[in-house]
Amino acid sequence: MSGAGSISNRPPAAQAGLTDPATTNAATTNPATPTFSAEQLAEVRRLQALYPDARGALLPVLYMAQDTFGWISLEVEEYVAGLFGLSPAHVHEVVTFYTLYFRDRPGRHVISVCHNLSCHLAGAPSIIAHLKRRLGVEVGETTEDGRVTLLSVECLCACEAAPMMQVDDRYEMNLTSAKIDRLLDGLA
Repeated sequence: MSGAGSISNRPPAAQAGLTDPATTNAATTNPATPTFSAEQLAEVRRLQALYPDARGALLPVLYMAQDTFGWISLEVEEYVAGLFGLSPAHVHEVVTFYTLYFRDRPGRHVISVCHNLSCHLAGAPSIIAHLKRRLGVEVGETTEDGRVTLLSVECLCACEAAPMMQVDDRYEMNLTSAKIDRLLDGLA
């Protein structure tokens, strides 16, 4: 990871190296043995030093762990807890509170549909129903081929273009069924 503020445009699985066997390592293929590289450990220490209490760096370090391992397994929670001198239960509470952390391996693409008030009133329920039919999954599930994970999330701060969704790191706004069909057809 190049820094705390870096953002990747790749899907979570690609960020973790899970889609290219040539780039996988033991950490990405076996989450039971999570280990950061020396560079990543240095980044953890740098982030911890930014805060009066090192625990302030927990969220970005968890995001770095997800970026590295593909999702936050119980083993990853325990590993990160050790880096902070926290109990695994404390880290688990953080992971389960925030929706930005995956507790299971996500699909190659993650579709997050806003269901908050503006999007709801503008048709989010029908957008979600259309995606469920097209993908053959319920919200919170991943397609059998591992291609797409479908989520329903709180406000994504694009109310003026409701209904909207986030596909990986891209916002897709003013959604219609036809636009969704084109987007899904374009996902590899």
